[in-house]
Amino acid sequence: MTQVSPAGALFLPPEIESAIRSAINPAERILCVSHVSPDGDAIGSLLGMGWILCHLGKQPTLALADRPSADFDYIPGFDQIVGASAVADVYDLIICLDVSSQDRMGSVYRPEVQGQTPLLVIDHHITNTNFGTLNWVQPRCAAVCQMLVYLADAMGAPIAGNLAVALLTGLITDTLGLRTSNTDAHVLQAAMRLTDGGATIHEIVARTIQSRSFAGMRLWGTILSEAKLQDRVIWATISRAQRKQAGAQEGDGEGLSGFLISAKEADIGATFTERVNKAGEIVVECSFRAKPGFDVSQVALSFDGGGHPPAAGCTLTEPLQEVAAQVSAALKEARRSQLAARPQPAGNATHG
Repeated sequence: MTQVSPAGALFLPPEIESAIRSAINPAERILCVSHVSPDGDAIGSLLGMGWILCHLGKQPTLALADRPSADFDYIPGFDQIVGASAVADVYDLIICLDVSSQDRMGSVYRPEVQGQTPLLVIDHHITNTNFGTLNWVQPRCAAVCQMLVYLADAMGAPIAGNLAVALLTGLITDTLGLRTSNTDAHVLQAAMRLTDGGATIHEIVARTIQSRSFAGMRLWGTILSEAKLQDRVIWATISRAQRKQAGAQEGDGEGLSGFLISAKEADIGATFTERVNKAGEIVVECSFRAKPGFDVSQVALSFDGGGHPPAAGCTLTEPLQEVAAQVSAALKEARRSQLAARPQPAGNATHG
């Protein structure tokens, strides 16, 4: 009989576990996908799910619409990830990992072709739209990789070796090295399980959070010199011209919003990054971070994005500076509204 941890029973209810088993067991052709612009939790959960399925005797296809960063090539199985062109038309099951809405799968998912295929959604975003046939959405988990620790237990997959490395990668990167406000006892217990299984925190931190190219450092220097701070909201823009001048790559601006929020004078941080999408259109990717007590997820949702209270984002098609002005104004208003909604200390009450 499979041993289920107390945390597993808390985050993976028996009825959800049973439904997941019923979806996976008969499926022979399984496609696993994660979101566009994949981060560590996307890549770690994709590969982690792959290893869990391999334990169950499955041979899944692991796909991403965007090329994953080579920073994650240390994760076993990284070279098995394919792009949209390698995705077949017919599958028995599609497992969506760390995906808050259908469109976030990008070109990997074609609803006109695969629209009748059952979708198993495994996600931790509070803004998830429950677009799947079966949705296991657990916002109390800091990363989908944390959720997969509990799923691995339920499925009898040993949390060791390749699986441990994949899952600890997502847990470390989504919590910025176990430092975010949602790093609770359950997160630390999951991390301990994964380190007991052979994954090492310091190596993953060194390869991800603390790894940056010299061109990326030059880019950060330029961006930080032009950052703006108003009403305890700090933000910066990253244009294609700035990246080209610094000789930086697409991903060299990532992590900057997390750095901006370290400013003592700020409660909310944001970056606005100009990119060219798969269709050749210029878009602006917005990344938000908030200190404990503030929520940026609703601002992201209002711009058709998503995320969590401390970390969220969206993608817009207007010009870079227009996006920065509009969204930074929304963030400042959200901060003011959240402060106004807080209970006032009794000592501040006025007496007639």
